[in-house]
Formats: sequence, C-alpha cells, structure tokens
Amino acid sequence: MDFNRGLISEEFWVIYMTEELVIRLGQDAIRTTALIAAPMLIGALVIGLIISVLQAVTQINEATLTFIPKMIVIFVVIIVAGPWMLDVMSHYTIELYENISMFVRE
Repeated sequence: MDFNRGLISEEFWVIYMTEELVIRLGQDAIRTTALIAAPMLIGALVIGLIISVLQAVTQINEATLTFIPKMIVIFVVIIVAGPWMLDVMSHYTIELYENISMFVRE
C-alpha cells in the first residue's frame, strides 16, 4: 500500500488518514462486495438467459417464469459458495479491524 507516512521517531512509522487511504479503503470495500456478490449474480444471469432463450423458442411470454429458477440457483450458490463468501468477508473485516489503530492516528 502506498500510504503517506510521517516519521514520529526513527523506529515508529504512522500512517496518516489521507485521501489516498480513504480511496483505497473504499476500493477494497467495493471490491470485496463485488467479489461476494459475483457468484450469485452470475448464477442468476446464466439461468435468466437460459430461461429467456427457452421462452423465445417456445414463444411463452410469462414474466414470472424466471423467478423460481433464479431463486433456486441463488439458494444453491449460497449453499455451495457460502463458506468461501464468509471467509472473504471475515478476512476483510479482520484486516480492517487489525489496522484501524493505524488509520485513525493523529
């Protein structure tokens, strides 16, 4: 990480709360959120496309037809990828809480 550092003494470095740090924390939060949501969104997208193609081929125009398959796919993705998603969330949260004392120094 490229933080703006100020030297207190020869042994201790302090990371100041700069614009770069705030932007980096925001980017990490958005990246983590996108990483956690991606499996569910991709699963819903794929099943939605499959059902849409099926509807176009059979000329069935029912808007609620995709709802139940999408819910089932999202439930299955949560069951399969849930431990990984929890690991990503807990790793991000632990890293944030471990470094919070460095972020708020004056």
